[in-house]
Amino acid sequence: MGQEELLSEYLPIAIFLTIAIFLSMAMVVASLIVGKQNPDPEKLSAYECGFDAFQDARIKFDVRFYLVAILFIIFDLEVAFLFPWAVSLSEIGLFGFWSMMCFLGVLTIGFIYEWKKGALEWE
Repeated sequence: MGQEELLSEYLPIAIFLTIAIFLSMAMVVASLIVGKQNPDPEKLSAYECGFDAFQDARIKFDVRFYLVAILFIIFDLEVAFLFPWAVSLSEIGLFGFWSMMCFLGVLTIGFIYEWKKGALEWE
């Protein structure tokens, strides 16, 4: 296989990338031209964090933001494991059932522990 044949196999990929780059740039430019650029104070206001930036980005803030995020990830994983378990419950039998009950038991104990420690309360 010669070098020209090898390069000709990459030609469709190069064409695809060229078209994709051109179309994405055209869409961005078209949105800037056609879209109404009229920002008001409400559009420029802070969101997600809940307060305006008033100091340096490296200031200390409450650790409860991290705690809520970690708790969300932990209990979100529980739901992510429940769906495939429920779908395949007929194939995995009693072993799969009791394995999931142990898993849910550990998560329930963790949830009760976090509740007792007050991690779910926002003061």
